[in-house]
Amino acid sequence: MATGPKRVLPGFGLSLGWTVAYLGFLVLIPLAALASNAFSLGWEGWQRVIFGERAVAAYAVTFGAALIAASLNAVFGLVIAWILVRYSFPGRRLIDALVDLPFALPAAVGGIALTAIYAPNGPVGRYMMEWFGWQTAYSRTGIVLAMAFVSLPFVIRTVEPVLRELDPEVEEAARSLGAKPPRIFFEVIFPQILPALIAGFALCLARGVGEYGAVIFMSQNLPMLSEVASQLIVVRVEEPNLPAAAGIAMVLLVAAFLTLLVVNVLQARSAAARRRA
Repeated sequence: MATGPKRVLPGFGLSLGWTVAYLGFLVLIPLAALASNAFSLGWEGWQRVIFGERAVAAYAVTFGAALIAASLNAVFGLVIAWILVRYSFPGRRLIDALVDLPFALPAAVGGIALTAIYAPNGPVGRYMMEWFGWQTAYSRTGIVLAMAFVSLPFVIRTVEPVLRELDPEVEEAARSLGAKPPRIFFEVIFPQILPALIAGFALCLARGVGEYGAVIFMSQNLPMLSEVASQLIVVRVEEPNLPAAAGIAMVLLVAAFLTLLVVNVLQARSAAARRRA
C-alpha cells in the first residue's frame, strides 16, 4: 500500500493550529484589547482624542520625520547595499556587521549615543551650531536622525539579496550595445530592485513612526512643537488615561497597516508587470 511522503514537521492541520494559536496570543488578542480600550471612549470621545490639537501636531511631527528619514535611508541604504555587494575592500565584513548594529542595540542606547555626538556641546553638534547655525539634537532634525538610525538596516538588508541575484550578463549586454552606466542603472538595474527598495522604504517608515526609545533623547519633547505620537501615548498612560493612549496607538497601527498594504499591492503589480515583459 503506497503511502505519502513523510514530513519532518507535523501535518497541515496541527501546524496551522499552532500557528493560529501563537499569532492569536501574541498579536491578535493584544490588538483586539487595544481596539477595545480605544473604542471604550465612544465615537465622539474617540474622535476628540485622536483629532485633538495636540494629537494632530504629534502626528505631523511623527509622520513628517519618518517620511524624511525613510527617504534618506532609501537613497543611502541603496548606495551602501550596492557597495557591499559589488565591491571587495578591506573592512568590508566589519561594515557589513555594523549595518545590523541598530537591530541589536537597545533603542535608548542609540539615542544616548546620538545625543552625545549631536548635542550642542558634542563633537559634531558644536560645529554644526558654530558653522551653520543648525541645532541637530533637541530638534526635529534630531528626530529624523534618530529614526534614520534605527531603520537604516531595513533598506540595506531588503535590497542586498536582490542585487546579489542580478545577472551581470544583462548589464554586459546593455554595455555592449553602447548604453552608458547611468542608463544601464536606471533602465536595467533599477526596475529590478525597485520592489525591494519600496519594501525597505515602507519598513523604514513604519519603524520610524513607532520609534520611541531613540527619539526621546534627540527631541525636546515639547507639545505642539517636537512631541512625537509615541511620546504622547506614554504621557496619556502616565496621566493615567489608557483609553486615550489606546486611541492614539490605533491611529499609528492603522497607518502602519495601510503602509504595508500599499507596498504589497505595488510589489504585486510590479512583479506582474515584469512577468508580462
